[in-house]
Amino acid sequence: MSAANGHPAAAENDADDGYTPPPGVQVSSHPVLMHKLSLIRRKSTNSREFRSLFREISFYLGYEATQDLHTKVAHIHTHTAEFCEVRKIADKVAVIPILRGGLGMTDAMLELLPNAPVYHIGMYRNPGSSMPIQYYNRLPKGQSCDVAILLDPIIASAKTICATVSIIKKWGAARVKVVTLIVSRTGLAQLLAVHPDVIVHCAAVDTLADNGHDLVPGIGDAGDRLYLGPDHVDDDELQSPGNKRQRSDAGAGGGGIGKQF
Repeated sequence: MSAANGHPAAAENDADDGYTPPPGVQVSSHPVLMHKLSLIRRKSTNSREFRSLFREISFYLGYEATQDLHTKVAHIHTHTAEFCEVRKIADKVAVIPILRGGLGMTDAMLELLPNAPVYHIGMYRNPGSSMPIQYYNRLPKGQSCDVAILLDPIIASAKTICATVSIIKKWGAARVKVVTLIVSRTGLAQLLAVHPDVIVHCAAVDTLADNGHDLVPGIGDAGDRLYLGPDHVDDDELQSPGNKRQRSDAGAGGGGIGKQF
């Protein structure tokens, strides 16, 4: 792809060239997940459909990411047995979404781990700078976890995710898992170079565009598509209250019924 046709040029070969993810990276091959990924990639998928697919894909990835949690023996009463030996999760797990895209993955993770605490981290980059800056951190002091599941839907250059993993490790998390919908090869290599002990669960590995922040083919800006950023909203939905009132008055003045907003 090239920038000439309106699409970001890919810095890597986006053909199926037999790329094999490095150890510690789990790329899901579940047929249902791959089908849903094909739908969420479409530019024509509206925000409502995108949110639903986003949540479903996050659930599948979360299910796979929790498959190696440690368990312990417990005993319960059932309808037909006074004593039944079962296994329950032994690890203390924390769900940590990176604002704002990670918020869209949180509910799906809480369906799997309803008793897990949720701690938010906010990161941003100043225009013209590639260095991430932390602006929000709700990690409680002195209350770490056995497993931190870090949620970030898109990993491009990996600068943000690398910085966030460092923050979580300093907080005291024993293990860190990253759950992301799509990661670039460049970002994946960078993340594992800085944090080789991190486990990554994703739906696809894409290529990084020449601009250093878009993915090809990607899914667009996850935050904007989840929360209706300006590029994904019809002009009528962005009318200011004054404009809406003018449209309504104009409709009524013309003898018709003004459109209600």
